[in-house]
Amino acid sequence: MDCTLDRYIDYLLATTRSATATGMSELFDGEISHDKVTRFLSASYLDSTTIWSRAKPLVRRYEHAANAVLIADDTIIEKAHTDENAMVCWHFDHSKGRTVKGVNLLSLLFDAAGVSVPINAHLVEKTEGYVDQKTGQTKYRSLQTKNEMTRAMLLLAHAQNIQYRYVLVDSWFSSAETMNFIHDDLKKHYIMAVESSRTVALSEPDKLNGIFHRLDSLSYPEDGTPVRVYPRSVKHPVLLVRQVFTNKDDSTGILYLVSDDIELDATQMTTIYKRRWKVEEYHKSLKQHTAIAKSPTKTIQTQANHLYASIAAFIKLETIKLKFGGNHFSITAILTAIATKAAFTALGQLFA
Repeated sequence: MDCTLDRYIDYLLATTRSATATGMSELFDGEISHDKVTRFLSASYLDSTTIWSRAKPLVRRYEHAANAVLIADDTIIEKAHTDENAMVCWHFDHSKGRTVKGVNLLSLLFDAAGVSVPINAHLVEKTEGYVDQKTGQTKYRSLQTKNEMTRAMLLLAHAQNIQYRYVLVDSWFSSAETMNFIHDDLKKHYIMAVESSRTVALSEPDKLNGIFHRLDSLSYPEDGTPVRVYPRSVKHPVLLVRQVFTNKDDSTGILYLVSDDIELDATQMTTIYKRRWKVEEYHKSLKQHTAIAKSPTKTIQTQANHLYASIAAFIKLETIKLKFGGNHFSITAILTAIATKAAFTALGQLFA
């Protein structure tokens, strides 16, 4: 019996331990040898094409639903005990406010009518050396920025003729180049969070005369009506909404949203943008249910193959969810209950 992608995916979803070649061999009672698993991870070349081939049937089924969206975001899969290389290296984790060692995964997620699946994924590799001017130390960076990677993924989605209405991203992906690209080249709309330090003009004449203001210095309508503004380096006007919210610790936060869809009102903008949270659910499920961080693979190729297989495993979970209901956590709970019952029965037989 050979180690195939489908068998490896099922192993990732079934295992509660580290995903190892020995563990998979044991699961199949030795019918798939340890060496076959190792050869599969070493020889197979899984990439974004693999992800699209798995996601395509779901996308085609749901892409014509009202207000389908694409969501771009990244996450860090921590690998504190893995040897450092161009892919497993140090990245700044904005959620933790510090650098962590791991893999930086950038994904493009399709969301419509209750289905959320990645259609593209990029593993960031830092291969270009440079000297840090502050410390004098040699550091490494990617040849592309994340905004450039995002635009490349959106361009591929355009070539694949994926139907959607909005691109949703947070402030780390809201560059002027990306705004212009979505609006002018893709002929799509976006809703983006932007930093309070972003500068805009209040009219076209002001923009031509270089009169710009920070977002946190502007006055906003009390009824929340969007304001039409003209961001620096963006070729078209956008609607701007300021949303004030209360955090769990009772502190106050402010979210600035912009959109090139000038027909939207504030409620529509904020409601659609809330769907960006789907990418956070995707990241959480990847880390908890697909063993994405639980492989002791050592080379970039075997690590990448495992990571892409884990993303494909997420798509399988989403397919199961759509067929039987529930969510990824409830599906995993069912699998765990079945495994516990089997272990309980086996334990009784051992001591019979």
